[in-house]
Amino acid sequence: MPMSRIISIGLPKIPYSVAWLLVFIGLVGLYVPTYWNLINGIWRLEDNAHESIIFLLFIYLIIRQGKDTFELAYAPFNVAGTALLFLGSLLYVIGRSQDIIIFEVGSQIPVFAGVLLLMQGVASVRKLWFPLFYLVFMLPLPSMVVDALTEVLKRWISEIAVEILYDADYPIARDGVIIIIAQYKLLVADACSGLNSMFSLSAIGLLYMYLAGRSGWLYNSVMLASIIPIAFVANLVRIIALILITYYFGDAAGQGFMHDLAGMVLLIVAVLLLFMLDGILVRWMSVSRPISTTKV
Repeated sequence: MPMSRIISIGLPKIPYSVAWLLVFIGLVGLYVPTYWNLINGIWRLEDNAHESIIFLLFIYLIIRQGKDTFELAYAPFNVAGTALLFLGSLLYVIGRSQDIIIFEVGSQIPVFAGVLLLMQGVASVRKLWFPLFYLVFMLPLPSMVVDALTEVLKRWISEIAVEILYDADYPIARDGVIIIIAQYKLLVADACSGLNSMFSLSAIGLLYMYLAGRSGWLYNSVMLASIIPIAFVANLVRIIALILITYYFGDAAGQGFMHDLAGMVLLIVAVLLLFMLDGILVRWMSVSRPISTTKV
């Protein structure tokens, strides 16, 4: 679609490319303060560090999927676009004024969707549906929900890890979320519950599924249902590794560099399990990537 197209936004009429530039400047001005607060606020915390990665992946997806958006037919959907833009703006105002970060960050989804409907049409939203959906992973959960899920996951992970090592004849016991092995006591802290890794690995798993583009509802259903269990298993491997490191090399090793290294191990294990499952399902179900046409 030629960029010299003229559209009317009230008065006067302006070139389409200039209209998009003005919209872009407006969105940047609207959300730069939000991201500045995130970078200097909750993104510095371990519990929310994954959200910055989600943002970078969102930018990548927008660049990857959005480069052909201007070539789509110009068919603005004014009613739905205006409604979504109003809803998003309302969420932003409430979130910004009342310091409700989930509203402020979440307002991006209806705002961006509304802008696309007004500036381009339904086809652009269909083309960019996944990047817009991906912003869900940036939403910080309410502390009440986080605390409840964290407590449950800590108990589960502690119990399973102790049972596995006890069956392997290690001198280990458990008192709530405190693990006792030999002369050492390890507290399974909130950060070790695996909740954050479940969010980040779910985001990575969905991104992998989207980019792989495998066909078949059964394949996609199995992959989707396996993401959270894989994240849980990967975190279990991490906890067991830290327990064994402490047992063999002492408390300093378990709480020092090896503790941080175990976080990388968690990610590697999860990604490998995801790749292995993908390979098994591809062979078992004979799925493949859908055939697509490429413009020359």
